[in-house]
Amino acid sequence: MSILVCGEAIVDLFVSVDDGTMQAQPVLGGSPYNVAIGLARLGVTTSFFGGLSSDVFGAAIRSRLIAEGISVAHAVETDRLTTISVVGTDTNGHPAYAFHGEGKADRSIGVADLPRELDKDIRAMVMGSYTLAVEPVASAHLALARREMGKRLISIDPNLRPTVTPDIADWRQRFAAFLPCADIIKASDEDIGIAFPGLPHREVTANWFAAGAKLCIITRGAEGAVAWRPGRDPIVEAGRPVETVDTVGAGDSFHAALLARLDRYGLLSREGVAALDDAHLADVLDFAVTTAAITCSRRGADPPRLAEMPPDPPAAGTFP
Repeated sequence: MSILVCGEAIVDLFVSVDDGTMQAQPVLGGSPYNVAIGLARLGVTTSFFGGLSSDVFGAAIRSRLIAEGISVAHAVETDRLTTISVVGTDTNGHPAYAFHGEGKADRSIGVADLPRELDKDIRAMVMGSYTLAVEPVASAHLALARREMGKRLISIDPNLRPTVTPDIADWRQRFAAFLPCADIIKASDEDIGIAFPGLPHREVTANWFAAGAKLCIITRGAEGAVAWRPGRDPIVEAGRPVETVDTVGAGDSFHAALLARLDRYGLLSREGVAALDDAHLADVLDFAVTTAAITCSRRGADPPRLAEMPPDPPAAGTFP
C-alpha cells in the first residue's frame, strides 16, 4: 500500500548580503516535496505527482526523490522552469520570501496531465500548499480530489503562502472547494490566523466537519498540536523541549508522521480515521510532534528516518 503526494517541488534560494557581497545557497524544497520525503523516511511507500522541470533544478529534484525511494512514475516532466523561492531577511531579521513562480513547472499541471487511473495500492492522497490555489494546477488537483474522494483517504494541508496567494478571500473560496473531498485537514494556527482572523479554532474546525472532514489537527509550533473530531473533546499534545536550529519543514514532517502512524495502525482510511479512539489518537499526535521536534533540531527540512524515532509501544500495530 502507498501514499500519493500531490503538489510542488521547488528550489528555495537562501540569500544573504554582507557589506555588499551577496551569497546564495539553493536548497530543494516545497511543502509536498518535504512531505513525500518525510513519508518515505518513515517507511511508507510513496509516490509523487507534480510538474518537474527538465532544467538543472528539476533534474536534481527528480534525482533526490528517487534516491529517497519515492516513485516519480506519476510526475510530469516539462520544459517550463523550476519555481525559485528567494529567502532573505527583513529589517527586523525575520525571514522574507519572494516567489518566482508564474508559469513555472509546478503550476503548469492541467487536468489533461492527471493520471488516468491510480494504482490500486494507493490508499491515500496528500494535497496542500499554494498548488491548491494557483491555476491551472489548482483546478487539476480539485478534479483529481473529486474523482478519487471516497475511494482513498485524502489529507489536506492548506499551508497558506500569502506572498503567492495574497488575495485571501479568493484563497478561502478555492480552499472551500476542496473541503468536501478532505478526510483529514492538518493546518497550523498561523494558517488559521491569516485565513480566518478572529474565528476560534473550534468554530473553524466545526465548519470543516460540516463539509465532511473526519479529523482536523491544528499545529501550534513549540506548543504542540490539538486534534479535533466531530462531537468529541479535543486531544492536546504538548510540544517537545528541543534546541531549535530552525523550523523549516517541521509542519511537513508532522503531516508525514501523522499519516505514517495511521498507516502503522492500519487506519489509513476514511473509516479508520472516523473510528480513532482517544488512546490511538494521542499516540499518533505524540509520534507526529516528536517527528517535528527532531526536524527542528537540525538545519533545513531534514525529517528523521524511522530508525531515529523512539520504539513502538507494545500495542503498536493493533487496533481493537
